[in-house]
Amino acid sequence: MGKMKRIKLGSQGLEVPVEGLGCMGMTTIAGGDIYGKADENSSIATIHRALELGIDFLDTADLYGPLLNERLIAKAIKGKREKFTIATKFGFEIDDNEQLTWGFNGKPEYVTKAIDRSLKNLGTDYIDLYYLHRVDPQTPIEDTVGAMSELVKSGKVKYIGLSEVSAETVRKAHRVHPISAVQTEYSLFEREPEENGVLAALQELGIGFVAYSPLGRGFITGELKSPDDFAADDFRRDIPRYQGENFYRNLDLLKQIQTIAENKGVTPSQLALAWVISKGVVAIPGTKRIKYIEENAAAADIVLTSEEIKQLESIVPIGAAAGTRYNEQQLQSVNV
Repeated sequence: MGKMKRIKLGSQGLEVPVEGLGCMGMTTIAGGDIYGKADENSSIATIHRALELGIDFLDTADLYGPLLNERLIAKAIKGKREKFTIATKFGFEIDDNEQLTWGFNGKPEYVTKAIDRSLKNLGTDYIDLYYLHRVDPQTPIEDTVGAMSELVKSGKVKYIGLSEVSAETVRKAHRVHPISAVQTEYSLFEREPEENGVLAALQELGIGFVAYSPLGRGFITGELKSPDDFAADDFRRDIPRYQGENFYRNLDLLKQIQTIAENKGVTPSQLALAWVISKGVVAIPGTKRIKYIEENAAAADIVLTSEEIKQLESIVPIGAAAGTRYNEQQLQSVNV
């Protein structure tokens, strides 16, 4: 156990397992549950089990909670900080009363404030990978990244990343300071980065790619049978892809994926993760349960033939999923 294949993220020296652990669901955001109720003890146990399985790359953000997620991780990594690679993010503005303003802030002075707060909450004196969570439309990307590069100089941050950015923004940012990773939603059901030039730009510039929601926000697990399966405060209820008719159209696609998984003797989740990993990128499925971290970890060993990859991609070609991945308002802050 613990022998998970590793991959370079970017060209600056960062190396991570091909699979990380998305921690968002381990806490609420602004009082609402993201993916149903979370329990602190089982979340911490999941992080410890992940480490045993070679999944030492944890993904969090100051947004999650806000701040509660980083504090939870602080408890989980206490006494073994150096065994983990920690990625956190900033950019959704959080005020001095620890409340989300729901504005974006990429101003240099906010960058300094956000990092110090994250270091304190995580109980550490450095962050391995620090992402700009969303671009602040009021601040040139060069200014934000310039301030992030100062954090690298001062040793507070080792590597820097961006989330949900366009290829053009990546190029501008990379000229100011080498970007090690870009994080975007990517799965069999969400193949936009292949289409909009982001993946191509990253390959060209030698920047790593981290795929969040590689299981289509849990849809690919096959545990959701109808749009009513979401709890009242589950944020997926607000996403067009999982509403009404779209849900059932996507369920039909999923059934075909399930058939391939059955024939291969793996779960649909494992098949979907193996597909993401086959693209040479890092997948960060989120879970708060040991059972699923074990199932997900096993996916890293699954080898897909080029035939199987072709078959999967013919079932869900680019743009096949019904409904958008965010609501109208949220879509305005992605691929910026």
